[in-house]
Amino acid sequence: MGTNLLNMLFKDRTEAGQKLAQVLKEHIEGVNPIVLALPRGGVPVGFEVAKALGTKFSILPVRKLGVPSNPELAFGAIDPDGDVYLNKTVVENFGLTPEVIEEVRRKEYQELLRRLQLYLGGKLPQLEGREVIIVDDGFATGFTALAACGFAKKRNPYKVVLAAPVAPPDTVVMLKQNCADEVVVYATPEPFFAVGMFYEDFHQLGDEEVLKYRELAKELGIWEP
Repeated sequence: MGTNLLNMLFKDRTEAGQKLAQVLKEHIEGVNPIVLALPRGGVPVGFEVAKALGTKFSILPVRKLGVPSNPELAFGAIDPDGDVYLNKTVVENFGLTPEVIEEVRRKEYQELLRRLQLYLGGKLPQLEGREVIIVDDGFATGFTALAACGFAKKRNPYKVVLAAPVAPPDTVVMLKQNCADEVVVYATPEPFFAVGMFYEDFHQLGDEEVLKYRELAKELGIWEP
């Protein structure tokens, strides 16, 4: 049954992170946990989660791969290792050739590496044996979350939890089936057209705002690395 959208609205990403933290509390076992926020929109949400749960906080750059004729529509995503996670249905429906996929991949990977250098000095946290909580401001198709989860899984973590304030039910099922040990979502409303429809303030974050949260996390002693 769908959730009444008027009752679902988050004021902003800060409030969404606080609400998500409440439902995440019972899922965290305390095995050297770290919250990894997906930039840029997931950073304020992840910061609030880490602050509320008392965990370490960092950023995991992944990039959506957009269909050239409709960049908002993802045909997949790429992780910091350069590995690509494809939505085969979208690739087939749009007749995307390996050459087109590689061209988009190369462009987005350059932006991913730029963010990795700017936000993290080119160095990602160690994840082996740890509880990894990957946070975004919402999952739509879920492919950036899938890429982040895939990246974390390659590093032999204790477990990977994908968490977001809002996501459609079918995306939650897909993420559980394909990667995550757990998927924790505050609300799964239907119909679901875009993450932004559930926020009053869904402004696009810039690098400066991301760096501001990094500095706040450093002041609180929760930033890693």
